[in-house]
Amino acid sequence: EVQLQASGGGLVQAGGSLRLSCAASGFTFDDYAIGWFRQAPGKELEGVSAIAGSDGSTYYADSVKGRFAISRNNSRKTVFLQMNSLNPDDTAVYYCNAKGGLTTYWGQGTLVTVSS
Repeated sequence: EVQLQASGGGLVQAGGSLRLSCAASGFTFDDYAIGWFRQAPGKELEGVSAIAGSDGSTYYADSVKGRFAISRNNSRKTVFLQMNSLNPDDTAVYYCNAKGGLTTYWGQGTLVTVSS
């Protein structure tokens, strides 16, 4: 059974930090790029960051560049999203997904709330 378990969300004050984790099982983790997406209330789903499975190359949305850092530990089948200098605009449900070839898996979300 394929599982993507996102965790680490919570309530934090503006300027604070959180680290999200996405733990995977049930598929060949190294072969998949892992991405983080978020959806704020009343807004569309937004791609935040991603990391390739092959060479570890990374992508960041302009809105989070310089504040967020994505990393992966293939032996633990886990991807991390370190989020620093959080602001209220970062408030959203954060989802991770795994994409390999034509296959995409989604995990459940974790809520991040940033208070001003």
